[in-house]
Amino acid sequence: MVGVSLTIIAILKLLNVPRPALGIIDSIVASNSLLFLASSILSYLSLRAYGALNRQKLERYADVLFLVGLSVMVFLAFVLAYEAGASDSAG
Repeated sequence: MVGVSLTIIAILKLLNVPRPALGIIDSIVASNSLLFLASSILSYLSLRAYGALNRQKLERYADVLFLVGLSVMVFLAFVLAYEAGASDSAG
């Protein structure tokens, strides 16, 4: 998912998205990649945790971060599609 985030950043640079929108979307995508990284780390730690309670907590936190990251990614896809459509109709 971090690779998808980096791909979105590269696409934003190619699409001639207006500058204010580019900065906002770029920052959100970069932050979103940190969510996926944190989710991956928590998932790994859940595999290494001792005790069922610790393992379940870490898995739950990893799942929540991953789902939040996916939700943000879907939201950004809609924003990106809107911006791309708006820039095509303006030019």
